[in-house]
Amino acid sequence: MRNHPLGRTGLFVSELCLGTMTFGGTDGIWGKIGDLGQADADRLVGQAIDAGINFIDTADVYSGGVSETITGQALKNLKIPRESVVVATKVFGETSPGANGRGASRGHILDGVKASLKRLQLDHIDLYQIHGFDPATPIEETVRALDQLVRHGHVRYVGVSNWAAWQIVKALGVAERLGLSRFESLQAYYTVAGRDLEREIVPMLKSEGLGLMVWSPLAGGLLSGKYRTGANAEAGSRRQSFDFPPVDRARADVVIDAMRPIAEARGVSVAQVALAWLLHQPQVTSVIVGAKRPDQLADNIAATNVTLGADELKALGDASALPAEYPGWMFERQGEIRRRQLADSGR
Repeated sequence: MRNHPLGRTGLFVSELCLGTMTFGGTDGIWGKIGDLGQADADRLVGQAIDAGINFIDTADVYSGGVSETITGQALKNLKIPRESVVVATKVFGETSPGANGRGASRGHILDGVKASLKRLQLDHIDLYQIHGFDPATPIEETVRALDQLVRHGHVRYVGVSNWAAWQIVKALGVAERLGLSRFESLQAYYTVAGRDLEREIVPMLKSEGLGLMVWSPLAGGLLSGKYRTGANAEAGSRRQSFDFPPVDRARADVVIDAMRPIAEARGVSVAQVALAWLLHQPQVTSVIVGAKRPDQLADNIAATNVTLGADELKALGDASALPAEYPGWMFERQGEIRRRQLADSGR
């Protein structure tokens, strides 16, 4: 299990991160995603730690906060030293009724961190992330509130999830201008069958030095290779009742067809090939994997041992290539000579 620095920080996190969205679900969408109790969660957390995963991600809205409670108790039950695990959680979604029970306002952030620390049974959160973009709150207010949490020691680092490139860059500019703690990571959807991130966000991450945490790396199970389009394609899968994230099924089938021979030749699962492709992408810091059973988690962890060759990466890249889109195709055309000059100079 390799470890990577998170953004521009000195904090190292494992290349796989244990996601806890399957912990505690009962009603609504959370029950469809997973309904693991404490004993099952303890088993998965222990399995992840034993495999070298030092990074755990949760959120205050997962199962109405129960996921955080179970996660914190698992760390206690397993007697995991606090300094050996990096705990990440998120704030933004609705956690109480009323007009101010959601969003990225100062009030909701300050209320949210107190509640998360209590549920997690921790004195600090390593990575505190804004779970979504709030059009009703000025970015400066959000950045100032997060900086306050860092200065008070409640939070060590801050990040965001599901923001656009321009929103992140604006927040970075605000932080730099005011001398506040800056975002160090983005948690975003990215798969070999959903590479939209590469148009604007990946270049921004490289330019500004942010880390990338990938959520739903198997597109809600679709890239496990077990399901195909058709009437009974996803019988028994989560997508029957919770069809998320959105996926272009025709494109996904092409990618799965490209992954199958690679998986068969190596004697590994299609899911491992999909995860390995992400682990080969230089901008990826950590890939979040969730599971309901130990065998699922073991299969995901095994992807860290899959090293794809140049021909295999090219085959997957060709099968999953994004359609040309403006202004990208103009950048490609106009910048060709300058890129060649850089290559010739050794940079």
